[in-house]
Amino acid sequence: MTGHHRTPVTVVGLGSMGSALAEAFVDAGHAVTVWNRTPSKAAPLVAKGAVHARSTDEAVAASGLVITCLTTYDDTLAALGPAAAALDGRALVTLNSGSPAGAREMAAWADGQGARYLDGAIKNLPSAVGAESTLLYYSGDRSVFDEFTPTLRVMGGDTVYLGADPDLSALYEMAVGGTLLPALVGFFQGAAALQAKTGRIELTISNHLTLNRTMEAASRPRAQEIDSGDYSDPASSVNLFLAGSAHDEELGKEANLDVEWHKGFHDLLRRAVDAGHGEHSISALTEVLRTPDRAA
Repeated sequence: MTGHHRTPVTVVGLGSMGSALAEAFVDAGHAVTVWNRTPSKAAPLVAKGAVHARSTDEAVAASGLVITCLTTYDDTLAALGPAAAALDGRALVTLNSGSPAGAREMAAWADGQGARYLDGAIKNLPSAVGAESTLLYYSGDRSVFDEFTPTLRVMGGDTVYLGADPDLSALYEMAVGGTLLPALVGFFQGAAALQAKTGRIELTISNHLTLNRTMEAASRPRAQEIDSGDYSDPASSVNLFLAGSAHDEELGKEANLDVEWHKGFHDLLRRAVDAGHGEHSISALTEVLRTPDRAA
């Protein structure tokens, strides 16, 4: 195994997350080469000891381990295209967002260049890079994960290999990440309502933290219901949630809020009732999402 303090690392993409990753490697004693489309973003890292490559070809050639942190797979392909020949024999780890299909396409392209490919996803903020609790998923070439695990742990201590299929990381990323935007919009709606009434939102923060703990405790039995397909012993039924949906419109009128974003959720609840799940656990929405029938 390569000693992680001696492993040269190239980081391509120096946005907030990419810069945090590169800085973590520098701080951990690695020889770090960086590249970014906007060269000025490399300056703080160069001041700490990183080397700024003039091209992606030069950046890739500098290290046996190349980590990209760009927005999408298309962005990654565009950045690495000029360096395709230099990827032969190197380990390539991508940490961009994208769909499972995008991950498969990226893996096929990397394989065509002779690279050993590992798809990844980081589940935290740039400020949490390097923390023991920071989670990163990986899937693809197991030999890359096994060889570079100590190096990869520099980015986050909760480092998980999901399997050989290169699309698993993107699948898990989207499956878990699907909760983020609805949760944030719900938080913003509550903040707007409280601020309009009280001028502050501290109580919203407290309530959301409590709700998160409640959801954490409730998630395991909901997962068991989904895996078993048995929704007949509900803690909270679909009908209960549908009855509560009427209050969303009332709150919107009272607090002068735009609650249009709820309509898709309400439609999903009604379709679940129409499909016979009214008295079933709210987990039964999984069945409606799995086989959507708009005509019904």
